Amino acid sequence: MNNWSLIDTNFEESYQLKETLYSTANGYLGVRGSFEEGVSNNIPSVRGIYINGFYESEEIVYGEKLHGFPDRSQSILNVIDTQEIIIKINGEKFSLFSGKVLFYKRILNAKTGIVTRTIEWESPKKEIVKLVFKRLASFEQLELFLINCSIEAVNFEGEIEVLSIINGDVSNIVSSDDPRVGTANAKALSVIEMTVDNNASFIEAKTKHSNLKVVGGISHQFPSNFTETIQKDKDKFTHIFKGNIKQGASINFTKFAVYTDTNRHPNELKENQSIIRSVIKNSFNYYVDLQKKYLDDFWEFADVKIEGDNEMQQGLRFNLFHLVQSVGKDRWSNISAKGLSGEGYEGHYFWDTEIYIFPFFLFTNPKFAKNLLNYRFNILDFARKRARQMGHNIGALYPWRTIAGDECSPFFPAGTAQYHINVDIAYSIIQYYKVTDDLDFMANKGLEMLIEIARLMFHIGHFRDSDNKFCIDDVTGPDEYTCIVNNNYYTNVLTKNLFTEISEIYNNVKSKHENILNSVLEKLQFQNSELTNFSKAGKAMFLPFDEKRNLHPQDDSFFNKKVWDFENTPKENYPLLLNYHPLTLYRHQVCKQADTILGHFLMENESSLEAIKNDYNYYEKITTHDSSLSTCIFSIMANRIGEYDKAYNYFMNTARLDIDNLHHNTKDGIHTACMGGSWMSIVFGFAGMRVVNGKLNFHPHLPKNWTSLSFKINFKNSILKCNLSADNFEVSLLTGNSIEILVDDNPMMIK
Repeated sequence: MNNWSLIDTNFEESYQLKETLYSTANGYLGVRGSFEEGVSNNIPSVRGIYINGFYESEEIVYGEKLHGFPDRSQSILNVIDTQEIIIKINGEKFSLFSGKVLFYKRILNAKTGIVTRTIEWESPKKEIVKLVFKRLASFEQLELFLINCSIEAVNFEGEIEVLSIINGDVSNIVSSDDPRVGTANAKALSVIEMTVDNNASFIEAKTKHSNLKVVGGISHQFPSNFTETIQKDKDKFTHIFKGNIKQGASINFTKFAVYTDTNRHPNELKENQSIIRSVIKNSFNYYVDLQKKYLDDFWEFADVKIEGDNEMQQGLRFNLFHLVQSVGKDRWSNISAKGLSGEGYEGHYFWDTEIYIFPFFLFTNPKFAKNLLNYRFNILDFARKRARQMGHNIGALYPWRTIAGDECSPFFPAGTAQYHINVDIAYSIIQYYKVTDDLDFMANKGLEMLIEIARLMFHIGHFRDSDNKFCIDDVTGPDEYTCIVNNNYYTNVLTKNLFTEISEIYNNVKSKHENILNSVLEKLQFQNSELTNFSKAGKAMFLPFDEKRNLHPQDDSFFNKKVWDFENTPKENYPLLLNYHPLTLYRHQVCKQADTILGHFLMENESSLEAIKNDYNYYEKITTHDSSLSTCIFSIMANRIGEYDKAYNYFMNTARLDIDNLHHNTKDGIHTACMGGSWMSIVFGFAGMRVVNGKLNFHPHLPKNWTSLSFKINFKNSILKCNLSADNFEVSLLTGNSIEILVDDNPMMIK
């Protein structure tokens, strides 16, 4: 097994799933792995190209609309299609579903960033041709998508005709029976202008409601003996190339596709034309070299090496590659639950980013982590507006699901009620500061977000009369099978973290950036008494605990409910959310995903190890893992309590969830949070890394069938290399200053 690559040798099997797996993206642009020439009508296909942050907005229709319900949805759009290439061999159209396929292989290479498809095809006339398609979405020129094709005439000579198409007649998928799939209006993009300029064609399209524009442009590099004509039809251009080929000879051509949109390109058409003129000067191999260099730099710090387990190694590298393909690289975009590989969850950004994906970038590429926080700062005014809509006269409430900043979740019990999105974001801001010491960011952006989040969380809580404990009522925690509860442990413990940490950050900013701080305080009309209130609430935070059972209830009422009848629940009824009314789920002790256990992972110091073990054993029995976010947390915490076999088994279900389609819905897009979780399972699980009192603390344990594990960590601008074997754990300093770490709580100086 080549653990840097994913290889496909059966083009007829699981086609729509493989469109996801072999998608090509760069954080701005994503292209599903569809065949250039198309497929037969009986094969399900979603031929999609997506721009991160480009969306349409539709009115949300309610039977009964109450105050504060979101007015409009936001859905990522399938934009102008530039993938289509039709090849004719002496008049016969190439298709894998006609003639005879003598050889087929497709490879996604995570080291080069290129997807290569190689075919040897015999036409109905017995003419054999070898075709090699290569495609990439450039990391260096984010607007650029490239397809390179070589055609070899194995046993014939004659005419080659190539039709290269750009098509503005596109639509999105619609699903009425699965809330995890897009539900927007299928046809949301309209062509408004079509232009030809110097053998390049351009289509400009506009959304109806969000008033965003996108331009797709194509141009080509072809052998000089081929003629080119351009045919214009309704909503599409076809570039027709004709030439002759001799037996044994081959030709090579490249299709350049460029995308520009309203957010990043104020003059979409002119900027697209300018980029086309620039990129067409370079060969395909020029961009291949740039792609390789970019990924060499990425893998230098991101790679995790597992010796003794090729399947897990392949799964992990596949996941990390898709993360760097999916992560937004500007302030207008984030990373959605499905990345840029499909339309699942309508392209929305969730808390997944901060809790499951952010840590990978924080410890390997802090620049990308900072970009993700910049996006949250960019939509802070939307969060303030949402807070007012929800009846809070102070602070900010971040949307549960969004693209541009507005709340888009129409089902409030498992949407808006998940106020923990606020403290998830706060947690990531605090972690960013602890890991990077970036006080400038905290002064200019981070502290303002923390203050507004803290204000909101203080506003929704109250000091209980009976014991003066600070309580938070009527919220939903991470477990979406238990909604609208009082004192969700996870929400409370992360709110306590915010209230406890904010004073120190405030004082640090004041000591170095007092002028900036004063400006922020004036803008927010912030009073010192608020800081006192946060501190008081943090110390008084109620964290539910049942002393008789030595367990933390997930919320005040959780242990009062009957346990779900798992024994008599048919396998085909999972995931439960597709087969039972929410109220049926809410009345039972049944968890969709890690909730209290996730709280223990993030805030381990708030509980004894004995209590964490008891909680783990209890909640494991009632958790379905219907969410892809769950198994990585159970793997990490199994390691922490010494359940090493369980830790490995949960990791198996995390690292290869998409490759093996374990949730049976990868066809709708990858699971980016689970991908981030696979890295977390390695570093926080098997290596047992935590940040404790400003230092890295490791509790390492190597799975018994592995011979070694190694990875790198960027901590306080020092690069550490960690090597774990069956009987040894070594940490070495590659760059930066000497640093003290802890291994099993014992101090160690790394020089």
